[in-house]
Amino acid sequence: MRLDSQIVGNAGLYYACYRLSLLGWNTMPTARNARGIDVVAYSRDGKRYLGIQVESLSKRAPVPLGTSVERLMGDFWVIVNRVTSEPTAFILTPGEVKRLAHRGEKDGRVSFWLWTNAYEIDEFREA
Repeated sequence: MRLDSQIVGNAGLYYACYRLSLLGWNTMPTARNARGIDVVAYSRDGKRYLGIQVESLSKRAPVPLGTSVERLMGDFWVIVNRVTSEPTAFILTPGEVKRLAHRGEKDGRVSFWLWTNAYEIDEFREA
């Protein structure tokens, strides 16, 4: 069964919240399709807050980053691929995403992508 992108996004978002909760973080998803971070996470004692961007993919695939990587939001990026079969999370900082981003150009339009072989490595897997 093929799920639409909103359902895939929800599955990845809640998978990220689930995994963070198991690590002792309180998590709260933000408004969907709003500009900004996807999850606010805070420590049990409430002294540490994190803004997290979640990218969800139904399969093992590159992550589209848009037309610029200059204003990436969040303290961390969580990429969850294969959310419908074997979800795996890869955790990167915005600096790592920016450094690893691939710049492409087609018909005069620029886009940035995070290729699978750039993020799907042991250093980022469930980090």
